[in-house]
Amino acid sequence: MQIKIDSSQKEVKEHGAYGFPFLVSFEKLSTYESGSFLWHWHKEIELTLITSGEMIYQVNNRSFHLKKGQALFGNSGTLHTGSMCESKSDCEYTSITFAPQLLYGTENSIIYTKYMKALLTDLTCPAICFDLSEKWHKEIIASLCTIISLDRKKEAGFEFEILMELLSFWKCLSLHYNTLETRTDTEQEHFDRIRNIILYIEKNYDSDLTLDDISEYVHISRSACSRLFKKHMGLSLFEYINQYRIEKSMEYLKSGSYAVTDVARLVGFNDSNYYSKVFHKYKGCSPREYLKTLMQ
Repeated sequence: MQIKIDSSQKEVKEHGAYGFPFLVSFEKLSTYESGSFLWHWHKEIELTLITSGEMIYQVNNRSFHLKKGQALFGNSGTLHTGSMCESKSDCEYTSITFAPQLLYGTENSIIYTKYMKALLTDLTCPAICFDLSEKWHKEIIASLCTIISLDRKKEAGFEFEILMELLSFWKCLSLHYNTLETRTDTEQEHFDRIRNIILYIEKNYDSDLTLDDISEYVHISRSACSRLFKKHMGLSLFEYINQYRIEKSMEYLKSGSYAVTDVARLVGFNDSNYYSKVFHKYKGCSPREYLKTLMQ
C-alpha cells in the first residue's frame, strides 16, 4: 500500500465528508511499502498521535522523532512523510485530519481573524511537536484522545462533541502559539527550494536526472544544492532519487505487466543489473524475488 498523490504531490484521499470535513484513521507504518509513506500534502490540518512504537516524521524540512504517547500538529499545506526508525520496528498511530474551516466558518469570523489566521498563514511554523516537555502538552494529548474516543463511539450528537473538543484543542494551541520558536525567512527559502527539488524529481524520475539539471531548476550551484538537500533531508540527493525510483518500480512490478528489465527502464535505471542491486539494498531482496512473494 502507498499514499495516492496527484502530479503536485497532493493526497487525493478524501478527509471526511463535504458536510463534515473531519476524519480519524488508524494507521501502521508496516502497511506501507518500505515502512514509510510518500511525501505528500493536503489542505487539512493533521494531528498525529503515536500509540505504539516510534516514527521519524518529517514536515517540510524539519524532522521529529516521535515516540509512544507523543503527538504532532501538521499545518495546512505542508509537505510531510513518516518512516520507521533505524530499528525498523513498527509504529502504530492515529491521524486526525480536519479542514480548518470546520472551526472558523468564514474568513471574516472572529475565530479566524483573532485565533487561527496567524498560525494557519505562518509559513515558518509547519509543525508543532507535543513531546510532553511542557505541561500544556498533556492538555493537548488529552483532547486528541477524547476526539478519537468520540469518533469511535459515534453516539447521538457526536459531531457536536467533536467540534467542541477541536475548539478546545485550538484554544489551548493558540494560547501558547506566540511562545513557540519560529523559523527565519532564510529557512523558509531553503524549504521552498527543497520542495521544488522533490517536485522536479517526481516529475522527471523516469529520465536521466543530473545534478546540473536539478540545481539549475532551483537556481543554486551544484554544491549548494547537494549540501542543502543532505542537511535538511538527512540523505543525499541521489539516495532520495534511488529510493523514489524503487518505490515507483514496485507499482509496475505489482501490475504483473512488465519484465524486470522494462521496469528498470521505466523508472530511470539504464542498467537493469544496477536496478536489481539498488532494489536489494532498500528491499532486502531482488525484484524477481519480490515478484515471487506477490504470487504466493
